[in-house]
Amino acid sequence: MAGDSKIIETNKTFHDFKWIETQKLTETEMDQLATDYGLTDEMLTYVTDRDESPHFVYDDDDSNELITVHVPRVLDDNKLRYITQPVSFLIHSGNLFTFNQSDIPEVNVLFDQMGQNSNSKRADLFILESLFAMMDSYIPVIRLITRKRNQLDKVLNKNAKNRDLIALSYLRQTLTFFSSAVQLNLDLFKHLASTHFGQSGDEERLDRIEDVRIEAEQVQRMIEIETEVVERISDTFNSVVNNNLNDTMEVLTIWSLTMAIPTILTGFYGMNVHLPFEKWANAWVFIVILSIVFIVWLLLILKMHRTK
Repeated sequence: MAGDSKIIETNKTFHDFKWIETQKLTETEMDQLATDYGLTDEMLTYVTDRDESPHFVYDDDDSNELITVHVPRVLDDNKLRYITQPVSFLIHSGNLFTFNQSDIPEVNVLFDQMGQNSNSKRADLFILESLFAMMDSYIPVIRLITRKRNQLDKVLNKNAKNRDLIALSYLRQTLTFFSSAVQLNLDLFKHLASTHFGQSGDEERLDRIEDVRIEAEQVQRMIEIETEVVERISDTFNSVVNNNLNDTMEVLTIWSLTMAIPTILTGFYGMNVHLPFEKWANAWVFIVILSIVFIVWLLLILKMHRTK
């Protein structure tokens, strides 16, 4: 029976609708949903696809309504590495199904809180309330990114290390994922009011859709601002690293040039030919002095060339 599943919770009669909450469905559990609730293979393919983009689907034949959005999923909390993955809502035969196929812990916590605190008596309003909370879930992560970005910005003025550059690259990756996901979410919410889901004439539903859209726009603006700042810091980091590299290369070049002078002079006296002072016992002193003179002369020329 459905109620025996460890993952599928079918005993939630939530106000005026039944809520079936799922996480990380197995083949057996998908067969259970198909048998107990008549979900087709096509539906189950949609809701278990971890690469599914945010979208709305309405089935005229069965009056099924499917909404999929992307929410943050942490890869490494310490390094602020996040991606986004889909969470789906399905209204089918008067029941509400939620699908968290990636088993995102934050979504599970959110659904637990919604189950305890929501006052929505209709499945559609419960969905919109959940969507609003999911858009809000981006904000704490963005604030953590801002805090980390400020720390890296302070490091930039001191001594940037490779680990700082790697940390900055993680921020850029996370913001890239977030930017793409929130834009797709926002496109869905802008379109939602004109779909079957939003054309019921229900003013409360339309107001909730508008609230979700506004919240998504606010999150998008926050991500855009943070992305721009992080990109500028990254450009500055790169400039500092390149300048340091140039300084290092300049020092190495000068040393290689100065060391070439005694090598050339001593090389002449290593040749099996007649040279001046070759029979003089103190000729090495002359070579050292001559090398020093040429090195000083070369350094002065390089200094004069650099100050021009």
